[in-house]
Amino acid sequence: MEDALPDGVVRGSDGIARCGWAGAAPDYVAYHDSEWGFPSDDDVRLFEKLCLEGFQSGLSWLTILRKREAFRVAFAGFDFRVVAGYGPHDVERLLQDAGIVRHRGKIEAVINNAGRAVELVTAEGSLAHHIWSFAPRRRSGAIDRGTAQRQTVSEESTRLSKDLKRRGWRFTGPTTAYAFMQSMGLVNDHLGGCAIHAAAETARDAFRVP
Repeated sequence: MEDALPDGVVRGSDGIARCGWAGAAPDYVAYHDSEWGFPSDDDVRLFEKLCLEGFQSGLSWLTILRKREAFRVAFAGFDFRVVAGYGPHDVERLLQDAGIVRHRGKIEAVINNAGRAVELVTAEGSLAHHIWSFAPRRRSGAIDRGTAQRQTVSEESTRLSKDLKRRGWRFTGPTTAYAFMQSMGLVNDHLGGCAIHAAAETARDAFRVP
């Protein structure tokens, strides 16, 4: 008989215990196991995730995840130096792209934010260096389900959001900023009992903050 799992953790058909949300759809498994909570210092990946979290506003992450490759094609692989040069004709082109979320405000926000990303890199050296300066102090141990369900913002995500907004970024509110921090490893919100928690923590141990 298998051991009982902590609240909020589910066991997949492969026998691996994961955070409950990862069991909601097969598309989530690889993302949960190899991306969510693992740190990155790649400016393009960080920019992409900020943009996609903005697109998620009002939608499910599953919707965005399933459209991610189409988003990458539409926005030049999220190379912000390229996207910063997009103009009104690109907005109209993207509004006709059925592969992405056709929301004018969010599309225009990505183009705007690309320009702000270029400015930030010029001022701070890299997106990674600046964004990781907002990472919270490492917590000890894994979190429980109750904490994970309650927390959608943090002091650090609020500060990051305010900083980006001050610099002219759009669709980067505190909740979006916290989801970004979770996904890019600034925090490790894999639950206690999730088999991936330790792997994400090991990656964070080896990561050198830029």
